[in-house]
Amino acid sequence: MRTTSTHSWPIVVIKLGGSVLTDVSAYARAAEFVARLAAGEPRTRFIVVVSAQEGLTDALLSLARDVAGGQPAPVALDLLWSTGELRSVALLTLALSRLGVEAVGLNVHQCGLIADPEDGLDNEVRVDALPLLSRLAAHRVLVAPGFLARAAGDSIATLGRGGSDLTAVLLAAGLNAERCELIKDVPGYFTADPHRDSSARPIPRLTHAEALRMAADGCDLVQPRAVRRAAELGLRLVVRSADPTAPSSSVEAEFSSQQSRVLHAAG
Repeated sequence: MRTTSTHSWPIVVIKLGGSVLTDVSAYARAAEFVARLAAGEPRTRFIVVVSAQEGLTDALLSLARDVAGGQPAPVALDLLWSTGELRSVALLTLALSRLGVEAVGLNVHQCGLIADPEDGLDNEVRVDALPLLSRLAAHRVLVAPGFLARAAGDSIATLGRGGSDLTAVLLAAGLNAERCELIKDVPGYFTADPHRDSSARPIPRLTHAEALRMAADGCDLVQPRAVRRAAELGLRLVVRSADPTAPSSSVEAEFSSQQSRVLHAAG
């Protein structure tokens, strides 16, 4: 459900994935990207959702298996996994501070997502908007961990692989954000993998249903849970790279079949 809370400033949710946060120097580049956005929209408050650095989640899973001697306990594994996202929160907050951007990093218990005690499925996660709105009133930029939610007994629940996309969707809807941008290592959806096919053409606009069909065919650029939730909430997603000159894709509600034919013909 979209919040009915009112505030005097627009909110934008930006998600930076692990494919963007490839190494330590990438955090400086990400901070410059956020700083440019903040400078260009001086009235706007930003929530920046971050994933763990690329490859770190898999490395932590391997470490947990080595230590546990087999399959690690889920609760302990979620706790270990959370260190990857929290590391990203701290590093990006430090990089933003170096650029003079007023930013505050949040931990899992401050990020506003509360999971059902039984599991962390997307339809069992709610947003506690008021504390976040209070923090946004005092700080222009909040950096929040993706992939994670607070569960029963203050334990930590994870939202599935690619769960940072879902975090961004839920926060954008819960805070009635002006837009939700998912920053990837490619500038949106293409007719083929642009890393492998130089003839691939960008798709500027597609529906939630089309994005889900592409995911089923192997192009899971955005986590399918996140796309389904965005469809249920009527939330438009902007999928793009950090390059402001590159194309982008808008994933939105169904539009007319005539519009769809025109767009696909253009693509």
